[in-house]
Amino acid sequence: MKITALSAAALLATATAPALAEQAAFISGDAITADTLVDHAEMIRIADALDAAVDAKAWDQARSFFTETIDVDFTSLLGGEPATIPADALIQGWSSNLTAEKQSFHLRGNHRIAFTGEDSATMHSHGYAWNRMEAGALPENGGEALWEVWGTYVHEFSRTDAGWKVSAMTFTATAERGSAFVRNTPGS
Repeated sequence: MKITALSAAALLATATAPALAEQAAFISGDAITADTLVDHAEMIRIADALDAAVDAKAWDQARSFFTETIDVDFTSLLGGEPATIPADALIQGWSSNLTAEKQSFHLRGNHRIAFTGEDSATMHSHGYAWNRMEAGALPENGGEALWEVWGTYVHEFSRTDAGWKVSAMTFTATAERGSAFVRNTPGS
């Protein structure tokens, strides 16, 4: 069978149609309608409030945004494997690393939400974070007090009796720079 440029293009378009549909949902999310406006706003509020709670080290507040267990995938940053863990364990890990000595700043934008069911949705967003720790500036620790990272987030949301909660969270790092000491060392 001879494949012409036209038939090859048609074959490629057919083979990638689901991937293109998935990419379109990733890029634009679902249209906001009168029926979904409040849900969209609430999910964005929760993701942004989670970042603010982490930066304020308000761990009880941060915990309140999650279901009891959560699927997490930070493997692009830390290695390892994705896991399902108690939300309390996630908060414990964050609070152990982001102590009072280590400042953090998280910023999120370009929120796109797609509903995957009546009580479930996926939100894609871009994120930026930095951590600052004065101990990193010491010569023996590399001489740099700052670490920063850029990437994309995927938050899975589930509607519960208490409202929308994050049930899964993936961060995919696209770039990072700065001190590995600051990234990897818990504050005291």
